[in-house]
This record gives sequence, structure tokens and C-alpha cells, in this order.
Amino acid sequence: MAKRQDFASKTAKKEKHGKACPVCGEIFTHVLSVNLESSKKEGAYHFVERNVGVCKCNEKEIYG
Repeated sequence: MAKRQDFASKTAKKEKHGKACPVCGEIFTHVLSVNLESSKKEGAYHFVERNVGVCKCNEKEIYG
């Protein structure tokens, strides 16, 4: 039978995989950032979606 996997073992895997921040050494958590920007037409706006890596260093810049 296969070994049953619990939440603690899943989070332990996350620490092993992924890019680490060169400044603080924490593993990046990827978040979808949606910003509203004005378009070339006057008075028109559109949404810009970006995948952003978040760690302790840039957490306040991204979350505001």
C-alpha cells in the first residue's frame, strides 16, 4: 500500500523545491498581481496580470 500523505509532509516538500531569495534565503511564493493601468485611448483602462514571486523582503511592496 502507498504511504498516506499528510499536510506536514506536503509543506516540507515545498521548502525543498522552488527558487530561494538571494537576500533573505526564503522560498518564493508566487502570487498573481492584477493592476489597473490606463490604456492609449483617453479615459480607458485595462487590467494587467503578472505572476510575482513574494518573500519577506518584498512582501510590503507587493501587498501594499
